[in-house]
Amino acid sequence: LNKNNLLIQVHAPLVAYKARAGQFVILRPFCDSERIPLTISDYDSGTGVISLIFAPVGETTAELASLNVGDEICDVCGPLGNPTETDGIKEAVVIGGGVGAAIALPVAKELKNNGAKVTAILGFRNKDLIILEKEFLSVCDKVIVTTDDGSYGEKGSVVVPLNALLSESKPDCVIAIGSVVMMKFVSL
Repeated sequence: LNKNNLLIQVHAPLVAYKARAGQFVILRPFCDSERIPLTISDYDSGTGVISLIFAPVGETTAELASLNVGDEICDVCGPLGNPTETDGIKEAVVIGGGVGAAIALPVAKELKNNGAKVTAILGFRNKDLIILEKEFLSVCDKVIVTTDDGSYGEKGSVVVPLNALLSESKPDCVIAIGSVVMMKFVSL
């Protein structure tokens, strides 16, 4: 996706059939690898494919990044965790900070599929780190991109456009996924 983040698609029909927004898998690239959790960023029960986005920062994610198209992953367990609650929401703001956008996308998609008005705010350090903008544009009513350095979209953090939106309307919920610092300021 960019210099820091990779996307892999895994044929896992039973996982794809049951997956819902907000759930994750635990996988091992090789039989002697450590087990790691990765959030499911997309799923298609028709093709049996799940998408996973990750940054190769540790030994196991580096092993995962070393695989080629057609290689097998030792095991994938899931879907795990509770799905994000989306029923009854008519208007939502979904915020994804950095690689948190990968987790926010299926939530935005499910909200839209349930008939909600969805605004996405995506925050990145700079334009080279932006991921999934086109995908958000395809499932949201409005998408606002911010960069810390102003190299793309609005300059600054996701909090500035959030405050502007909240001064105009009161959505049913704001769902934020990203760094602890970002989520703290969104909550405030």
